[in-house]
Amino acid sequence: MYLSVEGRDVTSNFGDYQLEIYLQGLGGVLPDLPMTYTELAAKAQAALPPGIWSYVAGGAGDEHTQRSNVAAFDKLGLVPRMLRASKTRDLSIELFGMRLPSPIFMAPVGVVGLCAQDGHGDIATAKAAARTGVPMVASTLTVDPLEDVAAHFGDTPGMFQLYTPTDHDLAQSLVRRAETAGFKAIVVTLDTWVPGWRPRDLSTSNFPQLRGHCLANYFSDPVFRGMLAKSPEEDPKTAILTWVAQFGNALTWDDLPWLRSLTDLPLVLKGICHPDDARRAKDAGVDGIYCSNHGGRQANGGIAAIEHLPDVVAAADGLPVLFDSGIRNGSDIVKALALGATAVGIGRPYPYGLALGGVDGIVHVLRTLLAEADLLMAVDGYPSIADLTPDSIRRSH
Repeated sequence: MYLSVEGRDVTSNFGDYQLEIYLQGLGGVLPDLPMTYTELAAKAQAALPPGIWSYVAGGAGDEHTQRSNVAAFDKLGLVPRMLRASKTRDLSIELFGMRLPSPIFMAPVGVVGLCAQDGHGDIATAKAAARTGVPMVASTLTVDPLEDVAAHFGDTPGMFQLYTPTDHDLAQSLVRRAETAGFKAIVVTLDTWVPGWRPRDLSTSNFPQLRGHCLANYFSDPVFRGMLAKSPEEDPKTAILTWVAQFGNALTWDDLPWLRSLTDLPLVLKGICHPDDARRAKDAGVDGIYCSNHGGRQANGGIAAIEHLPDVVAAADGLPVLFDSGIRNGSDIVKALALGATAVGIGRPYPYGLALGGVDGIVHVLRTLLAEADLLMAVDGYPSIADLTPDSIRRSH
């Protein structure tokens, strides 16, 4: 069963999704959406325009870090524990004072709006969040304004990801709009003040924002519009060039007090992989750490993000730690939780589901991930997330 935050039936399990599928099969109804990530990606590639596919699927350099993010999970194994069976499992979590029915969220994807057949993928993602209770972290780079996206969340909380602009007034305006729209946290991305070296996109000279895509939050912002002699509708070229000048504030630790002053909402720093950075961020008063290497999209040559997670969790010393990069299936979610993640972000899989089936496609992807995670915990004797600890994991050699 998948129900929103306030309405989840505690006697149901996410793994019950497989029973729905088997029972439908008795009536001759087979799944029309893929059940594995490999098939999901292959079909999404066929469904998406080549430029959008390369932008979503691609990574930095020769994509070694992107591959490492995925491969690192194969070196980790969950230790089965017997005679601890439970017919119901508890996968709910507490995050920033919110009780969430599951430990996953949809990570920010800047071009998810373009992955939908109708070109409004951000709204489709918000609708999927409302149906599943899985929060969406909405990117600054959306097709539709953040207010329109938030209007479709229903009872599910959403978070707003900020690419910090160079103009402080514009940054404040975006954050205040997010507060007014009802977002529950601000996630500041630290590793994208300049685009990484992405050969797939370079080979097609494809950068969607330079073509005017996914800039609705800027073009609808009163501070941004005040920078222009003519509106974006009248002079889109100048508006795009103004966005170029505003995108990419090269933040330093000296900027952290200013970032903290922007909002009373929980402030989360995304891109933290070194324990010293986690400690320093905590000392500066942030509310959450987001361990991520941007799925390998920004910097090549690094190690897998999951390798950083245990040290970051230790350094965070009780602060919530969000995690993404390399999550492809339910077992990856369970392993990240065992290594200390408070919540686990889903990246590429849900835009692929969107490309194939719209809102239903995203819902299917989220339900398959949660079903696999739930059933793995059931079979291996972990009735709740609290039962998952670093001792539950062994590293293969």
